[in-house]
Amino acid sequence: METEPKQSDEGRAAFWSANKRLISILLIIWLLISLGCGVWWVDWLNQFTIGSLPLGFWIAQQGSIYTFVILILVYAICTDRLERKYGVAE
Repeated sequence: METEPKQSDEGRAAFWSANKRLISILLIIWLLISLGCGVWWVDWLNQFTIGSLPLGFWIAQQGSIYTFVILILVYAICTDRLERKYGVAE
């Protein structure tokens, strides 16, 4: 019967520290795209258009959703790398 290798407490702590930093960065990006581009800077962005729609409107309606999906993908890839780096992969 094989036993699972013990994960070191230092490895787990380092992993969670790096993971929290990654989550913070991704949430800040999401905030800047969804709230910043959809609300704060909408007037400036509306001088540009995508098709017939003002850019600020497009980001508020579609761009923030696309950004969220891309950030989920980035998080999954980066977390996988962090798990392998710190030896906490399942």
